[in-house]
Amino acid sequence: MLSHKQLFLAHQAQTTHFPLMLEIVKAQGNYLYDVDGKKYLDLISGISVSSLGHGNQKVKNAIKTQVDAYMHLMVYGEYVQHPQVILTQKLCSLLPANLDSVYLVNSGAEAVDAAMKLAKRVTGKSEIIACRNAYHGSTHASLSLNSSEYYKNAFRPLLPGIKFIDYNCIESLSEITDTTAAVIVEVVQGEAGYIAGNIDFLRAIRQKCNEYGTLLIFDEIQTGMGKTGKMFAFEHHSIIPDILLLGKALGAGMPIGAFVTSRSNMMLLADNPILGHITTFGGHPVVAAAALAGIEELLDNNWMDEVERKEAIFRQRLIHPNIIEVSGKGLMLGVQLHSFEQNLRVIQACINEGLITDWFLFANNKIRIAPPLTITETEIHWACDVILRNL
Repeated sequence: MLSHKQLFLAHQAQTTHFPLMLEIVKAQGNYLYDVDGKKYLDLISGISVSSLGHGNQKVKNAIKTQVDAYMHLMVYGEYVQHPQVILTQKLCSLLPANLDSVYLVNSGAEAVDAAMKLAKRVTGKSEIIACRNAYHGSTHASLSLNSSEYYKNAFRPLLPGIKFIDYNCIESLSEITDTTAAVIVEVVQGEAGYIAGNIDFLRAIRQKCNEYGTLLIFDEIQTGMGKTGKMFAFEHHSIIPDILLLGKALGAGMPIGAFVTSRSNMMLLADNPILGHITTFGGHPVVAAAALAGIEELLDNNWMDEVERKEAIFRQRLIHPNIIEVSGKGLMLGVQLHSFEQNLRVIQACINEGLITDWFLFANNKIRIAPPLTITETEIHWACDVILRNL
């Protein structure tokens, strides 16, 4: 009989020729456990998803309760479903007044695609501007926002009318003109290696968008739900987008995405044509129940309040001749080494010792640090010890 690893390689679609091949059978708190009983501290939260750790009891209870009530009933937006209604109400209560309408979808990438459609519908324009080294997803439309020819060249032709600017470069904002429908930007760039947005840069984008009737889209798919110490990273700067994108940690371990805008904007998807965006499983009631429970857990506990202190511990400990710098904000940190080869050696050595970390698509010489908000001070010190002794 073939082992699970052999079946994985034989029948499950592969994304690289070198998957990690960890066979995980249990996850609890901040740890994963493999088939041999070895435990691993999860320093990347499944790429910024499991911000409450694994197996949060309140989230699991919400899932079980909703499964007993009902699961999928109808494509999104036709039936009044309690989990969807309460989740969207809760999100809007946490956001500025102009962000009062939520469309629930299945993933961050779908939220990006739909937001691009909406921006074109609202403005009557077609040009979209993104930042170099940004990552907004891997679907056909979201891939068009990727500046790297390596990742997109094999899939051309992609969407036309896409332009790129340099992140944190105010001079490049001259690309924004009256033909620009939207500018999409991460408040903290993710796959560039966790680069925090400069407040002057973000303010200048907002001003330019106001000047030219252009929508500002903040992609908070990674930064949202407390990763930077506030529920949404834009709250640090009081710069409000026209469309907000959410995903990853929003589902508290379940798959979800959302785009949020004004009701007047959103209603344009209901007319000329009707059903301007359609999703079968968006806002799945079980997922929506989990997301609501996750938000309540964040609000009822002080994990977001502890993010700044925990960030400081990482920064104070991660000092070494082989560390060039530590970038990012909150519990989204990139530890820059001298080369990709060095980084791979360190990452593998960390995994061997029971510490899971990773690299970045556009910064492969950086170690990714994005642990659950529930990581303890003791666990941070241990993680830093492991990294430092393997440099």
